[in-house]
Amino acid sequence: MAKLIYIESSPRKSRSHSIKVSEAFLNSYAKEHPNDTIEKIDLWAEALPPFSDEVLDAKYSIMHGSEPSENEKKAWEKIESLFNRFNSGDKYVFSVPMWNFGLPYVLKHYIDLITQPGLAWAFNPESGYSGLVSGKVAVIYATGGEYSAGSQTEAFDLQKPAFENWLAFIGLTDVSKIIIAPTLSDPTEVEKTLNSCIEVAKKTAKSF
Repeated sequence: MAKLIYIESSPRKSRSHSIKVSEAFLNSYAKEHPNDTIEKIDLWAEALPPFSDEVLDAKYSIMHGSEPSENEKKAWEKIESLFNRFNSGDKYVFSVPMWNFGLPYVLKHYIDLITQPGLAWAFNPESGYSGLVSGKVAVIYATGGEYSAGSQTEAFDLQKPAFENWLAFIGLTDVSKIIIAPTLSDPTEVEKTLNSCIEVAKKTAKSF
């Protein structure tokens, strides 16, 4: 039995293209993998702690091999709890809308909190950085414009390169992608695109 963690980063809920496709994926997955569990992390409903002085100091204490202070330890416990929940998954599904060509700030906040030394990654002077997280990943992207290769606007896409570089950095390299684009277009065409992506999501979920 496997555990799938679904991380939702759009606040638009029923109006969100990335959520609609993600839900189709999850429904299909549940039918094909009835013994697996699915846990949802809605980043807009989570009380994410600030990345405070104490957290930053704790991080550097750990990186430099020194003992964190009591305040730093308390702050770090919250970080460890967030990471351990994330790391409890065997598989991951992310719904990722594009905001100002990049990631929603709540997703960036979450990434900054859980991407920590000794938890998500390690460093060795001889071999360099290595990711400590494992599992399969499906990412459902939604973009208002078209940023595919050859579109003449691909340089504006700061969403997918940043997110996939982060996944690889923490060790998640088995990645399936579904891209819903463009969503700011003729409504009839957008509906066709959405329905096509939903079918792809259902098919991908069966063998995920």
